[in-house]
Amino acid sequence: MDLNAVRTFVAVAEAGQFQRAAVDLSLTQQAVSKRIASLERELGVRLLTRTARGADLTIDGQAFLPHARALLSAEERATAAVRPGSRALRVDIVGRRLCLAGVLREFHRLRPDLALDVVTLPSAEAAVAALGDGTIDATFRAITMPGQRLPREIEAEPVLDEPLFLFTGPGHVYAGAASVSLPDLAGHRIWMPGNAPGTEWAAYYEALAADFGLTIDTLGPNFGVEGLIDTVAGSTTVATFLGEHTPLVWPSGYDLRLVPVRDPTPVYPHSLLWHGENPHPALAPLRAHLAAVQPDRDEAGTWRPGWARRPRGHH
Repeated sequence: MDLNAVRTFVAVAEAGQFQRAAVDLSLTQQAVSKRIASLERELGVRLLTRTARGADLTIDGQAFLPHARALLSAEERATAAVRPGSRALRVDIVGRRLCLAGVLREFHRLRPDLALDVVTLPSAEAAVAALGDGTIDATFRAITMPGQRLPREIEAEPVLDEPLFLFTGPGHVYAGAASVSLPDLAGHRIWMPGNAPGTEWAAYYEALAADFGLTIDTLGPNFGVEGLIDTVAGSTTVATFLGEHTPLVWPSGYDLRLVPVRDPTPVYPHSLLWHGENPHPALAPLRAHLAAVQPDRDEAGTWRPGWARRPRGHH
C-alpha cells in the first residue's frame, strides 16, 4: 500500500477539502485527486465523495480512517527507530559482567539524556560486520587478532589497558602471595573454558601462553562465571585470569584471592571501534567520556600481544 496515498487520504479527511489538503501537502489539487483515486482502486471502495462544501467520508472511508492513521503512526515509529539521534546508541560489549559494561553504566549515569542499547555479539568479526552494515554504532574489542584487518572505513582508538590478576582458591600455592610473575606460572594449570576458538580473547591468551610457557586449559563445559568460581574455590591446582575491573561477588566462605601479576603485568587492550561515517550524535560524547576516564599507565613493565593496537603515541 502506498503510504503517500494513505497520507493524502488522511489529509483530505482532516481538512474536509481537496484544495486545502493540497496546500497542506504542497501538492497540486490534481495530484491529490490522483492519489485518492489510486488508493480507492487498490482498496476497491469509495473513500470520499465530493460535495459543494468540499469532501465527505463515505461509510468505508470512516471505517478506513483510524487504520490509515495507525499506518502513518507505525511508519513514523519505524523511521524514528533507525534515525540517528532519534534512536538509542547501539553498543556491543563482549560481556555484560565485564569491565566495559561498568564503563557504559557510568557513562549512562552521567548522560541519562543519551539513550543506550547494549548488545553482545559473539566475535570481533561479527562486530566489525555489524558496524559496516549499521546494525550497531560502536563495539569494544581487542584488535586486531592474527589474520584479520580492519576495513578502511572502521575507526578505532584504544580506551583501556586492563591489568590481569591471578584468581585462586585459598588452597592454591600462590593464594597467599603478594604478587606473582608470569614466568612463575609456567607449569601451573590456568583454566579458561570460555576461550572459544576464533575469538579475540582466545587469541590473546594463546599469545600470552606462547610467550611465557603457560598452560591454559580451555577444555570442559563452560558453565559461566558461577561454575568457574566454584571450581577455582575448591581446587589447590586450578587458577584463572580475571581483569582488574571485572565485577565479581562470591560467598564469603569461598575465601578467593586476586593476586597481582608482575614482571611483566599482562594487560588486555580494549579499543572502541566505530564506522567513520556514522552520524549518531551520541558517539562523540561517548568517545569524550572514554578519553576522560582512561587511566594513565606506564607502558614499562606491561605485556600485550604483538598484534594488539598500541595506544596513541606509541609504536
